[in-house]
Amino acid sequence: MKPVAKMSAQELAEACARVMWSTDDASQGLDMMLDYITPGEARISMTVTAHMANGHGNCHGGYIFTLADSAFAFACNTYNQITVAQHCGITYLIPGRVGDRLTATAHEVSRQGRSGIYDVRVTNQNGDRVAEFRGHSRTTKDTHLPV
Repeated sequence: MKPVAKMSAQELAEACARVMWSTDDASQGLDMMLDYITPGEARISMTVTAHMANGHGNCHGGYIFTLADSAFAFACNTYNQITVAQHCGITYLIPGRVGDRLTATAHEVSRQGRSGIYDVRVTNQNGDRVAEFRGHSRTTKDTHLPV
């Protein structure tokens, strides 16, 4: 692997994502796919299965939140600084249905010092907005890759 100091911003984002994905049992356990990564942005998708349905027959909100949270995590961890969630909120707009392919697209709104704000839009396969999520991040002193 190329030394971190010689990586482009895109190479660094991809390398950090590989390290995170390799131990992300939660996202992988839900059959999520990391579809796209670039500095400050990520796109992750998953198909709603029958075991994700709530008592109304819709996708349980916790699974939608988890998808959005995973995209948030990958977006804010693209700079080789281990970054964690400080606060998150979600607004559900329409139900996800069993069989829907949901996609969470995260993008950086602000990154100042150790704090960041990221918006995540969750859509279904038709492009309908299922939820809007906002995450506030906090960086730690640790890194994903040796510096």
